[in-house]
Amino acid sequence: MKVTVNKIDDANIIVSGTIETATIDANIEKLAKQASKEIKVDGFRAGKVPVAVVKQMHGEKLAQDAESEALKDLIDTGIAESGINASDILGQPTFKKYDKVDAGIEVEVEISSKPTLELEGYMDVVPAFEKPTATEAEVDTKLAEMAKEQASYVAISEARPVANDDTVIIDFEGFVDDVAFDGGKAEKFSLKIGSGQFIPGFEDQIVGMNVGDSKDVEVTFPAEYQSEDLAGKEATFKVTLTEIQEQGEATIDDALAKKLLKNEEATLTELREKVGAQVEAEALSKVYNEDLKPKIVEALVEKFDIALPNNIVDQEIDAKINAKAQEMSEEELATYKDNDEKINTLRDSVREEASDSVKATFIVDALAKKEDITVNDQEVSQAIYYEAMMSGQDAQQVMKYYQENNLLSAVKMGMIEDKLFGKMLGLEA
Repeated sequence: MKVTVNKIDDANIIVSGTIETATIDANIEKLAKQASKEIKVDGFRAGKVPVAVVKQMHGEKLAQDAESEALKDLIDTGIAESGINASDILGQPTFKKYDKVDAGIEVEVEISSKPTLELEGYMDVVPAFEKPTATEAEVDTKLAEMAKEQASYVAISEARPVANDDTVIIDFEGFVDDVAFDGGKAEKFSLKIGSGQFIPGFEDQIVGMNVGDSKDVEVTFPAEYQSEDLAGKEATFKVTLTEIQEQGEATIDDALAKKLLKNEEATLTELREKVGAQVEAEALSKVYNEDLKPKIVEALVEKFDIALPNNIVDQEIDAKINAKAQEMSEEELATYKDNDEKINTLRDSVREEASDSVKATFIVDALAKKEDITVNDQEVSQAIYYEAMMSGQDAQQVMKYYQENNLLSAVKMGMIEDKLFGKMLGLEA
């Protein structure tokens, strides 16, 4: 079997050759002899099944296995001749040709491997910047927000009707067809009007009530309400307004510092220092994500010229095309059906972006290894759990989603990238 290897670039080769019919026949004979010693056939002793019987019973499967074995030998030979380390090969070979002819099977496959990276001078791309510093005014504003969140609610000093955004204290009991239902009764219930906490229409009907007023609030439970017994039903809530509240005065003092820092020795000065650090950290994070990080990625991609594995670029193109397809209407999607020219035009439109994305990934991976930067699975889990809790989501459900959609590696890569760029920018703690 003659194998030819053509180098496209440092990351891709073409392996071509003809798998001769004689080779396939020899493989079939070999596989049939092996099977004759292992399979059981009624009427024959174990290990004594004639080869001809095996061929008759499993001819199609033997031919497929024989072709697969010959193809593997061709590819392995090509890889060996190319000098590529098997561990550097990425993904599966891409078939450019697999034509059955009289002489056998003409094969041409493209094999991609990890690109060679020479990344000297990578620190040259680091942009100049100044770390943000918190002003007194910014600290004052942040402290005022924090104090307001801690301020308790008190009854309003002057009588007036309920207005939108008020917090009210109510007693209520719900009825469907004049029958009270489970879970529909509460006393001294705190409700912020306009929050959407209750069934649509409920809060609107509280507006205008005065303390001591009672009224019937008529609503209809949503059709998708969690309780099947109430879904879509009309209901009457007998409501009594007992109090209208407003947020009390927000006091910024040592007592607030003790409460927020959970330390009886804490002072307002200490709290101001920590708030200042928080303001600076938030500002730096904004500058990093919106300015510094994009500049570094763009500069790295522009600075280094490397060959990219074609199959990985194609995968990235597929991902971008799929993302675009998710945003298309059914009518727009239909225009691409069986239209290879339009599909290829769409693929070409995202090719440069996909190539830059793949290139950046390989550069970041190489630089992270050079800088000895790693992120373990526990760090990934902690980051996902923290983000979930900060956004009010169920952490376990979020983790399950990332696992089921194979997104954990992307999260890890993002964390490695941030660690690397943080080190390059001199932001490491």
